[in-house]
Amino acid sequence: MSSEIRRLDRPNPPNQLDRSDLSTLPNLSTLRIALLTYSTKPRGGVVHTVELAEALDRLGHPVCIFALDKDGGDFYRPLACKHRRVPTQPAEPSIDRLVQQRIQEYIDYFQHHDEQYDIYHAQDCISANALVALRGLGVRIPYIVRTVHHVDDYTSPYLQDCQEKSILQPDRCLCVSRHWQTELKRSYGIDAPLVLNGVRSERFSPDRDGSEVALKQRLGITGDPILLTIGGVEPRKNSIRLLQAFAQVRSEFPAAQLVIAGGLTLFDYSTYQDDFFAEADRLGLEPGQAFLLPGAIAEVDLPTLYRCADAFIFPSVKEGWGLVAMEAIASGLPVVTSDRPPFTEFLTPDRAILVDAEDVTAIAVGMKRSLDQAAMLPMVQRSQDILNIYTWENSARMHLQAYADLVKPD
Repeated sequence: MSSEIRRLDRPNPPNQLDRSDLSTLPNLSTLRIALLTYSTKPRGGVVHTVELAEALDRLGHPVCIFALDKDGGDFYRPLACKHRRVPTQPAEPSIDRLVQQRIQEYIDYFQHHDEQYDIYHAQDCISANALVALRGLGVRIPYIVRTVHHVDDYTSPYLQDCQEKSILQPDRCLCVSRHWQTELKRSYGIDAPLVLNGVRSERFSPDRDGSEVALKQRLGITGDPILLTIGGVEPRKNSIRLLQAFAQVRSEFPAAQLVIAGGLTLFDYSTYQDDFFAEADRLGLEPGQAFLLPGAIAEVDLPTLYRCADAFIFPSVKEGWGLVAMEAIASGLPVVTSDRPPFTEFLTPDRAILVDAEDVTAIAVGMKRSLDQAAMLPMVQRSQDILNIYTWENSARMHLQAYADLVKPD
């Protein structure tokens, strides 16, 4: 299918952004921006941080990314902007103690960091709490901005308190979707400007380059067809229902293979993962054969991995946005995803297969439908029009508007 995909030039997908959201860049002095994130590895919020930072830098606003360095390695890819790795110590055994430790490591680092910035922009709860604490300690932090990608339902009082502080105490919150923008207003009374996520269409493409065969051999991808998802095995990704739906697909496509890539996370989902493997055993789905868990994919291999797949399946029950769905669209894949926000903010039924994420059979039906290449071609072609709006340059411009509104004189 990939060779038949063509980029369309339709600038306004329905139900989405109008051009007022992409207002002209305001007149403002060059801003020095610190962007803080919790990892150097390619989770959604980290990818957002890196792509936004480079886009802001290209627009002439010097940016430095600060990221907790948990394994002594570098960022998941070379960066085109300034960056610093914040040293960490081995993790504490409990999640509460771990988060507390990571906040303190950020505090310790910035108490001895000499460079000054106009905007300190936290992309997560950990870095936002650290910035608020630093200000309380007398460290000069002119403006604290926090992007709320999504709000979690924590059972831990400590984590819930951290989340609430990270939302209520910064000078400005931003949201990447209208869904979470509405939720912040409803739950916290906060008016959070909308900013975009994006995708680099020059990087994610349906055009094969010959690297696909070698990657398949290296990862053990031998099935036909190949169904891909990214995010690892965890409750939010709806992994067990996805597995159950895949078992139904295998009844009609016995050689089908499910690739579940990624999975780096701050939290411990070992109990859920044990349940996942127990369900795989019950269903007769053998790891390494029926489904693969290759873990984190090297940045250089990720576009190739999309091109190895026949469809992208992402029935997540909670997302800030769903960057991987955008990457799959740019890669020319049919997308099966949840019929709920935020996906319905940028996808319509004629651009993706939208399914009830809590209905295993509905997911299975969507997966089977996605494998009909002739039927999917018009849908995939229609999905390409959103790529003209969801770009990192547009995202950077919306961020600059939000920054300008914050720093302008009264």
